[in-house]
Amino acid sequence: MPSPSVRALNLLLRATRKPRMATERAARARLAGSEGVAIPPGLLLPGHVVRRREVAGRSVYTVLPKRGGVPERAVLYLHGGAYVGPITPWHWWLVGRMADQGTRVEVALYGLAPEHTHREALPFLERVYRELIDAVPARRVALAGDSAGGGLALALAQRVIGAGLPTPGRSILVSPWVDATMTNPEIAEIEPRDPWLASIGLRISAEAWAGGDDPSVPELSPLHGSMEGLPPTDVYVGTHDLFLPDVRLACERMRRAGVRVDLEEAEGLFHVYPLVPCPEGRRARDRILRRLRGL
Repeated sequence: MPSPSVRALNLLLRATRKPRMATERAARARLAGSEGVAIPPGLLLPGHVVRRREVAGRSVYTVLPKRGGVPERAVLYLHGGAYVGPITPWHWWLVGRMADQGTRVEVALYGLAPEHTHREALPFLERVYRELIDAVPARRVALAGDSAGGGLALALAQRVIGAGLPTPGRSILVSPWVDATMTNPEIAEIEPRDPWLASIGLRISAEAWAGGDDPSVPELSPLHGSMEGLPPTDVYVGTHDLFLPDVRLACERMRRAGVRVDLEEAEGLFHVYPLVPCPEGRRARDRILRRLRGL
């Protein structure tokens, strides 16, 4: 049974988050004000070294532990937000915890819809990855992301393997959005239980992110891309997460391609629960951090 804090968060999310995606009007209003300003990582400064640079005109932050020398492993972290929402304090907090493991964390702030599309994001992220593996061996690099960022991380892994670049050592996907079409019939069964996501709002965000392209192409929906050669992949998803049916399909296809997949389905948990302050989220975060220490 979910913890009392999860039950309380379910009510809070249903009252505050779901309405922003549950109708076309609300979703389009959210889209209209989407770009915003990313939360600056000032909260990380007491315990971390934070550096900013530009790659192809976009901000990339490097977050390092203040002690322990130059890390020999790294994470390229991609934040969620349905491709329209900027990075949040929840993301920065997880980034800080990752850095605390003696890990270099690259936070690449890709452009958001509707001003930007997937056509800009993946070349930008490939360039960030190329720069990263010039400094850290690819086998000691993890691609990580949550929600839309988890989908981007999987699409990026497919892209770098297809380009013949060195394969990262691991992927860590938290509630990844792997199919922008949202056509899986099992989604309708979960939607009443999901306190956060709504399919109508997601479809509108995906349409903007696609920029007129077919949403089923692998760059937008890595569920339909090649799973051959992917690194060992850890996946976290709750049973009350709208993305669960497509996440299961993606894990099944990865396994058929010979990829080592560790799927954690948390009973009664909602979207991106490892980022949330609850006992179940803490246990998932601890597991993620242990994986990073093994790179």
